[in-house]
Order: sequence, then structure tokens, then C-alpha cells
Amino acid sequence: MFGTERRLAQALAAWNAGNYGVALDLWAPLAHRGQPRAQSNMGAAFLEGRGVERDLAKAVDWLGRAAEQGDIGGQRNLALCYYEGWGVEQDQEEAARWYEKAAEQGDSDAQDMLSWMKLLGGGCPQDYVGARLWAEKAAAQGRAGAMARLGDIHHNALGVERDPVVAAHWWERAARLGHAEAQAMLGAAYLSGKGVARDPAQARHWLEQAEAGGAGELAAGFLRLARAPS
Repeated sequence: MFGTERRLAQALAAWNAGNYGVALDLWAPLAHRGQPRAQSNMGAAFLEGRGVERDLAKAVDWLGRAAEQGDIGGQRNLALCYYEGWGVEQDQEEAARWYEKAAEQGDSDAQDMLSWMKLLGGGCPQDYVGARLWAEKAAAQGRAGAMARLGDIHHNALGVERDPVVAAHWWERAARLGHAEAQAMLGAAYLSGKGVARDPAQARHWLEQAEAGGAGELAAGFLRLARAPS
């Protein structure tokens, strides 16, 4: 066991240093012997085309082996393959199933994605409560997208009572992490005084941040109001 962990650590260090071939040479024998983390990493390498030619079928094969053994990264990346139709027929239900397995093991990326899928009803029944609960778990691990989604959930009363204060709280947390759409919504909240005290200067600040961050279309109408002479 110690030798396996040492080789895994050496491989990861080589991968992070850009020595993909060295990493793969260390992972490959472990993966063929059934080591799930090595299998997951082999799958990721084929998925990204690093150190090997990109081969989505091989990626899915290795990721599936790892995922079936409970490897979190394998489950998350296999879910992505089903979601995008990479190396397999696109299947939103399978994507949601594998995202949920990774989410249950605490993977914040999977929690965030599962929340979004449950909110929309993509690959699983629409479930506002589930969407909120998984978003809360992802937000607790620092996921800005989940924080922004929680703001939207409380703003739009999706499975909860409408609460502008809670909505603004989540938008502000996401905004401070650079989430452009949350910055736009927070700016709008400051402009109208909903959930926060009305503050045109703060409104303009956050709306300009949103515009600079790529949410200009969402921010545009509010920004015109914020810039208008009082």
C-alpha cells in the first residue's frame, strides 16, 4: 500500500510539473492492476489528450472502471462524459446519476452541477428543494456558482418563501468571489433597495464589475439607471 501511494504521489507531481508521459508511465501499471485513482487519472489524461492522443472511448473505459470502484474524480468525469456525449451516447439521466454519486461523497463540482440539473429538471425530476440543498453544500465549499444560484432560488421563491434579504446575502457572497451574474443581481438589489439598503454608488460599482466580468447584457438596463443623473 505504501509503495502504491508513493507511486501515485510521484505521478501526480510529474503531472503537475507538465511531465505527462512520466505520470502516465507510473499510473498505467497501477491502473491495469485495478487501482481506482490511477484508473481515474488515466481516464482524465485520455479525456484531455495530455501525454496521449485524446481518445474519448478509452477515457470512458478508464473512468467507468474507476467510478464503479467509488473514485470521486472518476464519477465526476464519467458524469461529464455522459452529459456532453463524449465517448458515449449523450444521456442526461446517467450524467445525473454519476454526479449524485460524486456529490454524496462531498465533491463540490458534482454538488454544484447536480443542484443546477435538479433546478432545471435536466436528467432528473425538477426538484427545487434538492437543488437548494445541494447548492448549500457546494456553497459551503466555496462554489460561487452555487452561491449565485441560492440567491436566485430565494429571489424567485423556488421551493422557499421569497426572501430578498437572503437572496442579496448569497449574491453578495458570490459577487465577492467574482461571479459576474451575481454582481449584476447584487447591483440591481442595491439600485432598488430590495434586500439591502438602497445605495446607488454600490449599485453602480457592482454593475460595472458585472459588465467587466462578462455579464454586460444582464447588467445593461440597470447600469443605465445607475448612471442616470439623479
